[in-house]
Amino acid sequence: MRVKKKDIFFQTLENMAEAVVQAADYFAEKVSNFNDVEAFAKEMKAFENQCDNYTHTIIIELNKTFITPIERDDIMNLTTTLDDVLDGLEATASRFYMYHLDEPDEHIVKFAEILRNSAYEIQKAIRLLSQKKLLAIREHTIRLNDLENQGDELLRIAIKELFVKVTDPIELIKKKEIYERLETTTDACEHVANMLESIIMRNS
Repeated sequence: MRVKKKDIFFQTLENMAEAVVQAADYFAEKVSNFNDVEAFAKEMKAFENQCDNYTHTIIIELNKTFITPIERDDIMNLTTTLDDVLDGLEATASRFYMYHLDEPDEHIVKFAEILRNSAYEIQKAIRLLSQKKLLAIREHTIRLNDLENQGDELLRIAIKELFVKVTDPIELIKKKEIYERLETTTDACEHVANMLESIIMRNS
């Protein structure tokens, strides 16, 4: 019996979600145990390049496919928001390297855990999208919204503590930017959830 080939768009979106999970896992593992920041930044760049290739595949397929499984704009917007998550992780990793940060920091470790959990929720949601189980996606979009709220709260705590404990202005600027970048990446995960919500509304 011939197995039906998965639609190229859904397959590529699943590949992107898998890359986000792998990157978020790797990120969370490394920030709690820094040893080689340069290698860490390089590896994160490789994940980002992989995601860019998937984005390119989607654009090429959209240009040559007449009938798509969901609206063309939805496919493109979902692709862009997934790519934004990986861009956020990579941009943060590159700053660890540029700013010579090689000490784990409890707030960064907590942010990494929120992002890892968000990545898994995204992956589950994208798999359900591939199976056209649209209403089941909502459970994961709700969790993504909750994780983003945790990111907001963590940013408030981290910055408040930063201004109490750190007196060196350069150190303060570096840490503040990293915390804000991490929180922006949790926002990017929520944007994926919002995009999925609009797909559910239009297709169910």
